[in-house]
Amino acid sequence: MPYPTIDDLPDSLRAHLPLHAQEIFRAAFNNAWARYQALPPDALEERAHRIAWAAVKRRYRKAGDAWVPRGDAWG
Repeated sequence: MPYPTIDDLPDSLRAHLPLHAQEIFRAAFNNAWARYQALPPDALEERAHRIAWAAVKRRYRKAGDAWVPRGDAWG
């Protein structure tokens, strides 16, 4: 189901992603959720999560245990 606020994201995301990355995840997830409503519920949730993570990974990368902004052309 869509996330109304950042506080509604899973604890694991809020604990590890910077605030801006959380905002990206939430927006991408909610947009994907709205776009792919015709999918079965399990497939819809999986698709929305994949799209949201892809959006985060376009702007952030994992450096050790931390997510940091990309310094390349995508960032």
